[in-house]
Amino acid sequence: MNPSPLPSRAPLTASEKQLQFDRRYLKMARVWAENSYCRRRQVGALIVKDRMIISDGYNGTPSGFENNCEDDAGFTKPCVLHAEANAITKVAKSNNSSEGATLYVTAAPCLECAKLIIQAGIRRVVYCSEYRDADGLALLHSAGIDVLFINPDEI
Repeated sequence: MNPSPLPSRAPLTASEKQLQFDRRYLKMARVWAENSYCRRRQVGALIVKDRMIISDGYNGTPSGFENNCEDDAGFTKPCVLHAEANAITKVAKSNNSSEGATLYVTAAPCLECAKLIIQAGIRRVVYCSEYRDADGLALLHSAGIDVLFINPDEI
């Protein structure tokens, strides 16, 4: 007797497939955030182009600095780089181009990072937690960049 065949699923639409990839890359960015030495908030970022990760970053101090992100009072030191800035500067040092890429980041970009995202030619930003200031998102929207929030419970 032949076992019954598995039920067939309808093929995913292009947008369903994209959402599936978006969730998976965000999940990877969350794991990457664990590399951060910051105690207050760990943020991870991936830059993806043509379904390939071309850069990554997490919030922390510049190369050669002590990996202490907060001062004695618990405030973030001014020298700390955001995850997006680390990923963008890392891709700038490589042979890759972020033109037309997607940035996956665990927190919404701040205003300064939004400026870098625009200048780097990134066309989409996908994030899963809000930042205290929405100015960065407003700037991305005004620049025509596609911004997508995915609920962290859906990742």
